[in-house]
Amino acid sequence: MQEWLSDHPLVSYILILASVIYIFNKVFRPQQRLPLLKEILVYLMMAIGSAVLLVFQIDKLPIIQCMAVAVAMMLLLRVRQFNDRRMAKRQQQSDAGQS
Repeated sequence: MQEWLSDHPLVSYILILASVIYIFNKVFRPQQRLPLLKEILVYLMMAIGSAVLLVFQIDKLPIIQCMAVAVAMMLLLRVRQFNDRRMAKRQQQSDAGQS
């Protein structure tokens, strides 16, 4: 897989950029939206940083695999938070029904 990703740099770049954007939006996104110019600058910096990560990926470092692990862990956290909220809601409903 690593060799195939090295042979297809455009696919690798798109995967890296998509992962970086997803991680930024789920972890580092401020509560309020940034002004448009700052937003464009942030995404431009992410695109440049993804190009640097692409160089490491082509040089046989497992950048995409590490990003995939990070995204999978974030998705697992989201599922757990959803499950915890659902259990808390059920607990409140059962407590309210007993009163």
